[in-house]
Amino acid sequence: MEALFVSTGVVALAEIGDKTQLLAFILAARFKKPVPIILGILCATIVNHGMAGALGAWITSAISPDVLRWILGASFIAMAIWTLIPDKIEEEETKIASKLGVFGATLITFFLAEMGDKTQIATVALAAHYAHPLWVVAGTTLGMLIADVPAVFVGDKLASKIPMKLVHSIAAGIFAVLGVATLLGAGSSFGF
Repeated sequence: MEALFVSTGVVALAEIGDKTQLLAFILAARFKKPVPIILGILCATIVNHGMAGALGAWITSAISPDVLRWILGASFIAMAIWTLIPDKIEEEETKIASKLGVFGATLITFFLAEMGDKTQIATVALAAHYAHPLWVVAGTTLGMLIADVPAVFVGDKLASKIPMKLVHSIAAGIFAVLGVATLLGAGSSFGF
């Protein structure tokens, strides 16, 4: 259960102000149909984070525990730094798949925007750290929805009221703590 809770919290915080949350704002403003947008976000996240969780699980079987501990520790610290850098949304990402309807446009643009994004990379690292990829994917998907569903409903009104620097600092702090704890041997009860 720790894998679920940590994954949910870290991704929910890291997603605030992330480019995929900005994409949710843009899609909501453009289409004004929250249900297909939310379903598109959910499906895109499940597929994207499912692949990331599978990669994390594979990494735990392919890399020795000592090497994995150092890679994961460094990855979490790198995620802490990356979280402090604000994302920008590219206009092309909002124009993709305009002929596929609201759900299709959301599914494709969200999936593509999430490729290589910090929350996808975090999913890989968390799945490798906890060795429970299903709980991690459930948690990171829930974290994405916690951050992005309100964005669909309230759009830009909420974005201007959230202290983004504070939220990013908290998320970065959590990633840094995970990194240091991993480097110091936390998680050794999980087999590495």
